[in-house]
Amino acid sequence: MNVSDYTYILNKPDAVNDRHTFALERIIHEFPYLQSARALHLKGLYNQDSFRYNQQLKVTAAYTTDRSVLFDFITSGDFKTLQQQFFAEKEAMIREITVNESEWVRWETELEAAIDPLERSILHSIKEASPETSQTSPTVEEKLQIGRPLDFSGEKHSFSEWLQLASVKPIERETPHITQDDNEEKKKKLALIDRFIEANPKIAPVRNSEPITLATARGTEDTGSLMTETLAKVYLEQKKYNKAIQAYEILILKYPEKSSLFADRISDIRILQQNNN
Repeated sequence: MNVSDYTYILNKPDAVNDRHTFALERIIHEFPYLQSARALHLKGLYNQDSFRYNQQLKVTAAYTTDRSVLFDFITSGDFKTLQQQFFAEKEAMIREITVNESEWVRWETELEAAIDPLERSILHSIKEASPETSQTSPTVEEKLQIGRPLDFSGEKHSFSEWLQLASVKPIERETPHITQDDNEEKKKKLALIDRFIEANPKIAPVRNSEPITLATARGTEDTGSLMTETLAKVYLEQKKYNKAIQAYEILILKYPEKSSLFADRISDIRILQQNNN
């Protein structure tokens, strides 16, 4: 990709196609901190309905200085228009395919005429005795649409959950070497504290103090009001199956008219959970 091509799709991001997506992948490999290239590459994956989109969204967020800009970008109308155009083009290509049914019927009629009546009767009996080939039922992953691009549609809470790239790692600090002099100094300070407490009996430790939890500090949060189908899918993509089940249970209470759909998804998640154990 040359400079003119890059400038063109930068000014007209709706023009990103499969060829551009491949070229942008090479660019971000060479220049990983080029945020505009990562955003355009992400848009190309969304256009292809690629299973890599969800993972690449997290990577793009890690390289983005202002994630609110990225959130506004992926939830904008222009971003979703590209995928609609992609499916419209594919549908138009399929509709242009002409199917000549008359030749197939004529060939089948000629074949039946050439078969002896006795043979036709035997073939008919075999066909009736043979079990019908059942259509392949969709897998659990297909039913739950695992790997499909997530549509946040303004849900910043779900978007924040998805951007949990990794668990927080503790900062490794070097343990200072404690010398004998340090121990003596520490003992002297403790002795001073003990004498101070003895001389001031009015100071007493606080009794029956309840520990302040994170939930208490933040206040009571209404989990149900924050729960959405997208957030449930986020938990599913993160393979947090128990949280996903709990999310759909909340959604059943929140949207009783869709309880049957959510109950089926809970059953599928339990099957998926057993298969991955």
